[in-house]
Amino acid sequence: MRSKMICAVLAAMGLTLFAAGLASATSVFNRPGNILISDQFNNRVIEVDPVTKNIVWQFGNGSSVAGPYSVVAPNDAQRVGDLTLISGTGAPQGTEPSCMNAPCLDNRVFVVNEAGQIVWQYGKAGVSGSGFNELNTPVQATFLPSKHILITDQANERVIEVNEFRIIVWQYGTTGVTGTGYNELNNPNSAELLENGDILIADENNNRVIEVNRQKQVVWSYNNPDTGLLSGAAFASRLCNGDTLITDSNNNRVIEVDPSGNIVFSYSTGSNTFPTRAIRLCNGNTLISTQFGGQVLEVNSEGTTVLSIGKAGINDNAPGDLNAPYDAKEIGDYVGITPPFGNFFPIDVTLFNPSGF
Repeated sequence: MRSKMICAVLAAMGLTLFAAGLASATSVFNRPGNILISDQFNNRVIEVDPVTKNIVWQFGNGSSVAGPYSVVAPNDAQRVGDLTLISGTGAPQGTEPSCMNAPCLDNRVFVVNEAGQIVWQYGKAGVSGSGFNELNTPVQATFLPSKHILITDQANERVIEVNEFRIIVWQYGTTGVTGTGYNELNNPNSAELLENGDILIADENNNRVIEVNRQKQVVWSYNNPDTGLLSGAAFASRLCNGDTLITDSNNNRVIEVDPSGNIVFSYSTGSNTFPTRAIRLCNGNTLISTQFGGQVLEVNSEGTTVLSIGKAGINDNAPGDLNAPYDAKEIGDYVGITPPFGNFFPIDVTLFNPSGF
């Protein structure tokens, strides 16, 4: 019931939330229902019309060198008003033709406008670090209602919350330390703000999902490194009914577990597809990114595919192809990711100081 009520409210809010991004009623950019895809090894973020499958917006010129008009191997993107928050993760060695002898670094989280101009950035292009304004393999970023940004800084083994002035105001995970103890993570892959203020973290290489409070106490967890229930927890989100949707990447499946840890929904994406994101939509369907399956899929509660973008088993840059799609979100649908709790307004770029790019 609560999920349906929230969906109804969000649907009613849709025109207000996204009016700033719509040039007219017929504009295709930023239209609710379009799919925003992080097309990882094509080095781009694209917005796709789900009916025509046409690309209606793109950031990233395909270059494997981080720059003002490029993004290297993005793992995550989120539409906020008419702006787009992008995680420039970087490409591991051997994953792209230009990166065969060494990794291609990006290490930025940034906000771009419709024209493709970067209006705010955290991290320095091509620089790995953990100091002020430095990241090391940022795999996900979430815009918070406070207008802070929550960043999963994977290779630094931490989740950080930064304000508009690039100051870290909260952190979980001890920088550079891998472990399972207090305030320790192992290759975290996502983090989401919950309505109670806690943070839900997919602790990928610890094969677990944990909920931590602001005092850094683990208040809920699914699995632990010894049970084997999960293998490569790539993403997790708390649903409106209190269940948790988990992308169990190495097991090639998406599962929904109740608060007691019982599996109430499971969907197999097929062998060697390695799903990386699963988002529950307002209509009850699940939007899934299959990194090495080459597709973004929307499946219903019976497991029937109702939408596919990309070609099964093909990772390429030909028209209609995707190359390791890591993340996909439906524009205007906040169910299953950090939602607009209370009053929500599109990001105000005038708050952001662009110095230090």
